[in-house]
Amino acid sequence: MSEREITMPRILLFTQPGCLSCELMRIYLEAREVAFEERDISTDAEARRAMMEDHDSEETPTVVFVSGEYTEVVTGFDPTRLDQLLDSASSSDSVTEA
Repeated sequence: MSEREITMPRILLFTQPGCLSCELMRIYLEAREVAFEERDISTDAEARRAMMEDHDSEETPTVVFVSGEYTEVVTGFDPTRLDQLLDSASSSDSVTEA
């Protein structure tokens, strides 16, 4: 019997009020049943700094996928790229039986 550890990437979602694309991103991630941490850059100065300085983004939504040493930043609502990243994360955890 084999066991596997499913390691989904840590997902950070940088948003701000009045951002329609941010709302679409939130709905998309919830529909995909993906756990994420939402950070409102309008009320969280550290979140704004991290988004701009650490992740080199000046727009919301910004989604940051962190998996081990790998980090991918997606700015704007790009469901095609998000699907690729999420599908890649789940397929890398698949187990092939002999």
